[in-house]
Amino acid sequence: MSVVAEQAYVRSWGSDLREFLGGNRVWWLVLPAFVFFLIFFIVPVVSLFLISLDKPVAGIVDVQWDFTLKNYIRFFSRSLYYQAALRSIGLAALVSVCTLALGYPLAYFIAKTNHPGRNTFYMILVLSAMQLDMVIRLFGLMVLMGDNGLINGVLRSVGLVKDRPLPLMYNFFGVVVGLVQFTLPFMVLSLIGIIRGIHPSLVEAARSLGATRWTTFWRITFPLSMPGILAGTLLVFAISISSYVVPALMGGWKVLVMPIHIYQQIAEMGKWQFGATIAVVLFFTSMIAVYVYQRFAARTAGGRA
Repeated sequence: MSVVAEQAYVRSWGSDLREFLGGNRVWWLVLPAFVFFLIFFIVPVVSLFLISLDKPVAGIVDVQWDFTLKNYIRFFSRSLYYQAALRSIGLAALVSVCTLALGYPLAYFIAKTNHPGRNTFYMILVLSAMQLDMVIRLFGLMVLMGDNGLINGVLRSVGLVKDRPLPLMYNFFGVVVGLVQFTLPFMVLSLIGIIRGIHPSLVEAARSLGATRWTTFWRITFPLSMPGILAGTLLVFAISISSYVVPALMGGWKVLVMPIHIYQQIAEMGKWQFGATIAVVLFFTSMIAVYVYQRFAARTAGGRA
């Protein structure tokens, strides 16, 4: 390529770039979010992945470029760690189901409340649960569900519990209750708008054709609310599988999920490489589980999700 042709090519490429940046002004609106996403998500995730491939050396945080698969071999060769991954997935799935079962009737009730004052009051009640810090809310649950808490105290006073209190905390059940209590508002808020957007004429048409209220709900309302169900369950699943505070407080370090192992490896033992390995496995496990669930839910919803 001659010098003249090369200069003409550079001028043409520059004019095309200026035309793109000037003509597509929406691109400038996306740029800040893209830069923020790149710096605070892509870069940390890539760094975490590179650290997980480093040779395990305690106390070393930087990437050493001494790549090995020892950390991943250790993770998948020890049942303590891969069982924690399965436990995290099962816990998140169970919390999603419980939150949907509790949140859908509440969201339906709020969405069908036509009085503006009452509707606003119900929304304030849902949002007020999100105003308190999660640790404060969990300490409130501990006061309620502890061995000497209010529930066991009442049961002991009426004679239903004598020697041993009900094991409501420091077990799998306590973690499920804590996560459901924390994620329930997210499910409700995801469902309210979708249920409210279902046109009443569809329900009226089904009723006019002889369908019962129960049949109308399962054939019309529930399928049309599938996008909200999908969004809510995915949000709850993502929060639950990555939660550390709830298993630590409500599980008493006895329910070993992957975030607990990450904390132990990094904060207590200084093994950043193996902690990063567990974090990478958690990230990809979450992404794969969400993808499989989304494909299943979209197929079940008939393309509406």
